[in-house]
Amino acid sequence: MAKILSVVSKASLGRVVQPVAAALLRAGVSPNAVTVAGTVGVLVGALGFAARGHLVIALVIITVSCLTDMLDGTMARLRGVTNKFGALLDSSMDRIADGAIFGSVAYYFATRDDLRGVAAALLCLVAGQAVSYVKARAEGLGMTANVGLIERSERLIILGIGGLLWGFDVRYGLEVVLWILGVLSIVTVAQRMVTVHRQANEQADRQTDQQAGVS
Repeated sequence: MAKILSVVSKASLGRVVQPVAAALLRAGVSPNAVTVAGTVGVLVGALGFAARGHLVIALVIITVSCLTDMLDGTMARLRGVTNKFGALLDSSMDRIADGAIFGSVAYYFATRDDLRGVAAALLCLVAGQAVSYVKARAEGLGMTANVGLIERSERLIILGIGGLLWGFDVRYGLEVVLWILGVLSIVTVAQRMVTVHRQANEQADRQTDQQAGVS
């Protein structure tokens, strides 16, 4: 469901984002500046509001800030210039933003002595970072890991649902959502590891066949 919502939202927002991206480029704003601004917005929402339990306000700020993920990419495409530093900056800012979001939720649960909530938030933090790392590391090794139940956008959507449940005073709603998200993230890591393992074995088999053919 989260993946469907992600696809639909991206398709709908794409029509709005493109003219905004074009206007920012005309104004001389760079995609990298938008990337950093979006991360700053997430930090404000997470550290300034989520950490104090104002999860609905934090959700609104973080959602608006995360739209820059589409905006900076659209700006780069419109410029027609490939910039490897921009890709590195975007990925790095995403990791910082995710750490701030789940770290702030964990901190808030800690202030309420809710150790189960702390554990769930930290599980999501670690597993979510692992999901992204496995994909990036696989690509660095010349393989792909574009599989799995959830990616970053789905994680944020699911967390947003938890924030809304919290806002409507649904008891344990956020904690349950976090545990579900943590499990889904672990499954995604496993799926990606299996995919990379299969590719690595196939590469090794090809190398063995080539060496056998040479000899």
